[in-house]
Amino acid sequence: MYLYLGQSTVISTKEVIGIFDLDNASTSRLTKAFLAGAQKSGKIIEVSDELPKSFAVCEKNGETRVYLSQISPATLKKRTGFLKELGI
Repeated sequence: MYLYLGQSTVISTKEVIGIFDLDNASTSRLTKAFLAGAQKSGKIIEVSDELPKSFAVCEKNGETRVYLSQISPATLKKRTGFLKELGI
């Protein structure tokens, strides 16, 4: 199954490690450090020029990527079908 992140960006749900709310998650110093490290190493992919609402951490072939998306994390989670698998 695939997940549409916006602006013609589609990823496989098998690659998704987590989907996070950017406002809530970025208050943690650990998350800030993770995102700063990803930015410094060029692993952040901005899906849109709009203000991002969420970020998806993905791994493919041992390489981690962070996608910043203007789509809310709740909408992205619904699109993955993960909530259906959990019975939510």
